[in-house]
Amino acid sequence: MLTVHHLRQSQSERIVWLCEELELDYELKLYDRRQDNRLAPDEYKALHPMGIAPVITDGDLVLGESGAIIDYIAATYGPGSLVPAPDHPDFAQHLFWLHWSNGTFMATMMMQLMLTMSGAPEGMAHTFTADRARRGWEMVEQRLGEAPFFGGAQLTTADIMMGYPLTTARAMRGIKLRDDQPNLKVYLQRIGERPAYRRAMEKAEPGMEPVLS
Repeated sequence: MLTVHHLRQSQSERIVWLCEELELDYELKLYDRRQDNRLAPDEYKALHPMGIAPVITDGDLVLGESGAIIDYIAATYGPGSLVPAPDHPDFAQHLFWLHWSNGTFMATMMMQLMLTMSGAPEGMAHTFTADRARRGWEMVEQRLGEAPFFGGAQLTTADIMMGYPLTTARAMRGIKLRDDQPNLKVYLQRIGERPAYRRAMEKAEPGMEPVLS
């Protein structure tokens, strides 16, 4: 059976959301973060050589990495669902946002976090990451003014990937929505109205209100 190993308040919430959108029969195992350093507990780290979320198991398969897991589940359990066909007009934009989410957007957020945690003095690194972050948030707002979803006219796995940095990760970084982000605000409310998203967050983060504003 497909099992989603979800480290609470982590990227693995994406995988729970995907499974709920596809209405899959899956097992969900929750893992709490350590109290001393807020990292994954030892039993979670033992699941995969990288020791980070997300991780799924499916029979003998152990698979990590958000994009790989999402592609695997979509192809194995939901062929034709949430992924535009190559000849679909939304295909290219779907691919871009699917890969940009972790390849650039989340990577920039992590660079900013590491600079803050390291106590690095203001300088070129801070300027570089701040500029990348600014342009990233501007791209998000522009895209959501062009289409109702990152993948185009309909929700795709690109939205599953983009959801985490725009909600839980944003809250963990203390990033507030601004008045000049009306498209993002409407988008998050649209996502919050999806029954599958509500089910996923209730299961993945019991007791925590989704960060949609």
